[in-house]
Amino acid sequence: MFQKILIANRGEIAVRILRACRELGIRSVAVFSDVDRKSLHVRLADEAYAIGPAPSRESYLRIEKIIDVAHRAGCDAIHPGYGFLAENAAFPSACVDGGLIFIGPPAEAMESLGSKTAGRQLARRADVPTVPGTNDPIENLAEAQALAHRMGYPVLLKAVAGGGGKGMRLVTSDAEFEPAFRDAASEAMNAFGDDRLYLEKYLDRPHHVEIQIFADAHGRVVSLGERECSVQRRHQKVIEEAPSPIVTPDLRKKMGDAAVRLARAGRYVNAGTVEFLVDANLNFYFLEVNTRLQVEHPVTEQVTGLDLVKLQIAIAAGHRLPFAWESITPRGHAMEVRLYAEDPDNNFFPSPGKILSRHVPSGPGIRLDDGVYEGWTVPNEYDPLLSKLIAWGNSREETIARLRRALEEYTISGIKTNAGLFRRILTEPEFLRGEIHTKWLDELLRRPIPATSLSDHTEPVNSASDAAAIAAAIWQATQVDKLSRRSSPPGGQPSRWKQEGRREQLDRLP
Repeated sequence: MFQKILIANRGEIAVRILRACRELGIRSVAVFSDVDRKSLHVRLADEAYAIGPAPSRESYLRIEKIIDVAHRAGCDAIHPGYGFLAENAAFPSACVDGGLIFIGPPAEAMESLGSKTAGRQLARRADVPTVPGTNDPIENLAEAQALAHRMGYPVLLKAVAGGGGKGMRLVTSDAEFEPAFRDAASEAMNAFGDDRLYLEKYLDRPHHVEIQIFADAHGRVVSLGERECSVQRRHQKVIEEAPSPIVTPDLRKKMGDAAVRLARAGRYVNAGTVEFLVDANLNFYFLEVNTRLQVEHPVTEQVTGLDLVKLQIAIAAGHRLPFAWESITPRGHAMEVRLYAEDPDNNFFPSPGKILSRHVPSGPGIRLDDGVYEGWTVPNEYDPLLSKLIAWGNSREETIARLRRALEEYTISGIKTNAGLFRRILTEPEFLRGEIHTKWLDELLRRPIPATSLSDHTEPVNSASDAAAIAAAIWQATQVDKLSRRSSPPGGQPSRWKQEGRREQLDRLP
């Protein structure tokens, strides 16, 4: 097993990985940009090294800087997390050249499956159904528009090196095509350092269902079941669950077979996700392969009992998968919501700033994968994901009830979050029935907004009555402090019984 691992990422996923390292007795090394100097992953790691200014292209996307830190720190291996360099085939190649182990698939598998266009070509050769679209990157705008004409609108422009909804645009007419092409290419370049795009036919109201796969270097490839990822805002997943409410045992077997077949064809090793679109008739179509650990991996962990990060590390160290596909039987139901620093009441505008206070939920079936802490300042330079709140229950109904309760317990001040949006979603009849699709949330958000806010529990002072209430609270706290000091023995602490009695007296004051 490895002695020391560098984590080439930030935020909650860096914290998740270093905790797995600690449980395995492996020392962890964090890297950070200038604005991340006080981040949670830096505070928790065994060692931490600065790698440059805030822009990711000058820090987290600089392969040579990360490799240099790994050498200076004496690391055996590098874990890329998700995002940034996680799906850049040049990164595992650089690790190999530098005598380091990359905890993920080899560069060749990443090129054949991680590239969206190459993955589609391989899927067709492996007899996996695909969504109609281009097999190669689009050369120019005119070519792309001509292809869209032949396919018929609506179409999707998608980044070849993309993921997480970055570099993706839905186009419904000729008039929209040129600005959508320009914006998608620009976003793809900023997110992945690659502005190439491809074109895909847009399917109307499908479910987005993905299969978690694992493969070792000894020829064993397994499916760990599916995740339902249809609740999305502008192609970005916000809620994931396992198992899917629409997937039958027969469909699960067929999709798992297709995913394993594709992984074998691409000589895949380590963790990966094969994504599919499923139509109303339960026909499934290959969408893409994410050659990395997914943001939503905790829901699979909850229903299988496996630690996917530890499994990644073990496979990278040369170990065999310790189980066969047939032995994996999902238990219960799990659901995850992504808590972002954003304001749903203001078109989901980012909400950076200092976290003044926070109360996090706990209790039966609740897990929080965290990347922040009280007093930390959320930067404006990166994806605003704060934490992932995961609930598990014996049934989908119990899971939703637990998640709803946990969201009611979650409070934060200083920034806005989307917690209120999830409280709304978890009461929607269509969601409760599992009648969702990839455009369902966008359609829901166009409906009249309920009287309650979609953001978190903390609201700004906006009325005279609010100000009066706060003034009264301040006065009451002052009186408590005066009474406490008056009742304190010289040089000692006041009696707790006396303090609580004084508070009760003050509570009864008008």
